[in-house]
Amino acid sequence: MNQPVLECKNICFSYHNLNGETKALTNISFQVNKGEFLAIVGPSGCGKSTLLSIIAGLLAPESGEVLVRDQEKGRIGYMLQQDHLLEWRTIWKNILLGPEITKTLTPEKEELAERLLSDYGLSKFKYKKPGELSGGMKQRAALIRTMVMEPGLLLLDEPFSALDYQTRLTVSADIGKIIRASGITAILITHDLSEAISLADRVIVLSKRPARIKNNIPVHLTIKDSSPLAARNAPEFQDLFNLLWKEISDEYEGL
Repeated sequence: MNQPVLECKNICFSYHNLNGETKALTNISFQVNKGEFLAIVGPSGCGKSTLLSIIAGLLAPESGEVLVRDQEKGRIGYMLQQDHLLEWRTIWKNILLGPEITKTLTPEKEELAERLLSDYGLSKFKYKKPGELSGGMKQRAALIRTMVMEPGLLLLDEPFSALDYQTRLTVSADIGKIIRASGITAILITHDLSEAISLADRVIVLSKRPARIKNNIPVHLTIKDSSPLAARNAPEFQDLFNLLWKEISDEYEGL
């Protein structure tokens, strides 16, 4: 039996300041299998981004452990809410920033970057500056910058939240298809329940702070066209949306 790519075991975390302690996560345990696309949803401020930072190794849990296995390239990619492209560098130079910093810039990396630019429809804009691109194009460039490092696990922290609704639908669908085609293991944090259902194989629902796992819902859509946009027309879509909406709405009662 294959081991999961990621295993979180009883993760607990609190924030500390002069006013005391704020518990953020309590006994979070789950696994993610190779090639799986997992979405995590929950009430605002429940600790979703904190959990992602712990998985990425940017924060250390107070107790519990995170095990990351079976990464061919041995890296975790982390795409944030903002694109954080450097305005004084071209899109091409932005994309190659990671290999430059890690001294892994090779002809093979440049070939991969060229291929990703073509796949994401940005080849014509490789020598443009970020300010010359639309919001959706900048998010595609930011993802290419992450993917060119060939991560074994991709973390997405609300990467489409800064886009207008129509652009968000298109960009999330495009990026979702490319991630699936690559076979990469991915975890998406999102407030958009429709986005979670249309992109993910499984949705974890977190409770209000201190967050615990409230539900773990597999997504099985019986539709021939498996694209994220077409998924919204699946017969199971509305029932899944209603289930997620109820799970999260219940957490706001009594606040």
